Amino acid sequence: MSIIRVKEGEYFNCKFGSYKHADMIGLEYGTKLGSNTVLPHRTQILYIADISFVMDFLNLKPGMSMIESGTGSGSFSHSIVRTLAPTGHLYTFEYHQERVNAAKKEFEDHGLLDMVTLQCRDVCKDGFGLENKVDAVFLDLPAPWEAVASAKKAFKQDKIGKICTFSPCIEQISRTVTALSENGFVDIQMFECLIRFNEIRVIPMWTIEEAMEKQRAIEKKRKRATPRTTRENKSGEQKDQEDEEEENDESSAKSKSIKVEASIDDSNVSSEAATPISTSGSDAEEGVSVVFPTSSPAPTPATAEPRERIDPKNITVTKLPLEQRGHTSYLMFATFTPVVQQSSPTQPSAEGKQ
Repeated sequence: MSIIRVKEGEYFNCKFGSYKHADMIGLEYGTKLGSNTVLPHRTQILYIADISFVMDFLNLKPGMSMIESGTGSGSFSHSIVRTLAPTGHLYTFEYHQERVNAAKKEFEDHGLLDMVTLQCRDVCKDGFGLENKVDAVFLDLPAPWEAVASAKKAFKQDKIGKICTFSPCIEQISRTVTALSENGFVDIQMFECLIRFNEIRVIPMWTIEEAMEKQRAIEKKRKRATPRTTRENKSGEQKDQEDEEEENDESSAKSKSIKVEASIDDSNVSSEAATPISTSGSDAEEGVSVVFPTSSPAPTPATAEPRERIDPKNITVTKLPLEQRGHTSYLMFATFTPVVQQSSPTQPSAEGKQ
């Protein structure tokens, strides 16, 4: 959804087309508004992903000639003409007269009529009526195998050509493969067009130390969240044993904390001076390690500097869904190869026989 401020004379442009603000003014909430630059869909159309795929495999270039059947809504026709322009030509066929009239008007409105020959014709029964004319053929028909023989005649017989069929069912593909093979087409390939949605996630990349520290914090939090009723329900002997263990842990930690070791300068203090002689008065030499008994007050140890927090680096990953849905069609491609017939040098020519 996009929020816009409607103003007279302005446009809203998006991937679906261009919308005039003037056309929105005065409409009731919920009214559907069509784009001014998108062709009306009279039949199922090829979308840009399929169109780009087909045009690439057909090796379409400016100046080439091509056959398309059927025309339908003219969506693919417009893309073909723009690719073949300015000197190429498109021969497009449609058996439905109303679609032919609508497509012809659109070609004229868009200034493409001089590069398009549009006919109302059932090519499965009557063929294309063209010979040695085109470099490529595209068949979007219920029974494309019935038009393969006529398409073979329409290819330029001295050049390599490409043919493509667009079929929603694998049974159509099977019969078309048979027809292509019988008519001498080679390099037959089939591709299935699918819509695949990838899930994009951003996850943190922790170092080993950060991951361990995070795990320890989780374990501590889990221990704190343990219900106290579990401790209260234990026997008195078990509770006393746990209390004694806690006291031993505290005393051990206390004895460790009161031990202070000063740094010794090896250049000024000899090995004899490094041995403690007395713990009071001036007899205690500088740089000597002193151990205080547990009963005496211990000096406060230096507080460790807090560890600098390092934020983890984020990485972006994609995940494919378990099921692939959105089947649209099967695209099949084949290659037409010219047959060059050369007379044998030992075979007499027609003039020689005369």
